[in-house]
Amino acid sequence: MRERKVQVRAEPRWHASLAVLGAVALYITLPPRLTIGPVWVAPLLVLLILVPLLILAPRRHGDTRRIRFASILLIAIVNFFNLASVLLLVSSLFHPERGQAHSAAQLLRTGLQIWLTNILVFALWYWELDGNGPEMRAQAEAATDVENADFLFPQMQMAIAGKATPPCIDANWKPQFYDYLYLSFTDSTAFSPADVMPLTRWAKALMTVEALISLITVAIVLARSINVIS
Repeated sequence: MRERKVQVRAEPRWHASLAVLGAVALYITLPPRLTIGPVWVAPLLVLLILVPLLILAPRRHGDTRRIRFASILLIAIVNFFNLASVLLLVSSLFHPERGQAHSAAQLLRTGLQIWLTNILVFALWYWELDGNGPEMRAQAEAATDVENADFLFPQMQMAIAGKATPPCIDANWKPQFYDYLYLSFTDSTAFSPADVMPLTRWAKALMTVEALISLITVAIVLARSINVIS
């Protein structure tokens, strides 16, 4: 029997790159008390990795080990700076004299920036790690053919449950970056899975960490804002 040839549909890097740049922009516009070191350090480190990746690997196909390592390192750097902001925000709750908060509006704006950055960072993690990465997902004909998938999307559930793919679903559907961005947003908002289920322990662990950071951020900002208003 003749084997079916899989058409490789590699994902572009630009949409994830926009998320990285958005996360950095949100970070460098935070108040100085919620950033670490000189404000130019974060964007410099990010651009030193992002620009070569955009030039050498604009699409996620044929990634070498170095390119994959650089992609993961880039997300880790953005995650580090956002986590530092979260910890500094927590510290300001226990040391109000260091917070230098002037209004509830400033607190809410700051909390929103950290919360949005958290969504972008974890969307990048999900996109980079699900099914061993965009490179391996590109080799599969459809999402249900991805080996070692870490998330079960609704389209996958319907394709598995039905004998034939429903007309409303592309038979060759595979998750793209926006699907992971939506996954990250729902987890950060509901503090739990919505329509996408984690299948592996690392996926559950990442979603737990994201929900916990989001919960801490929202709780601290609301508590401080109410205290300022009072």
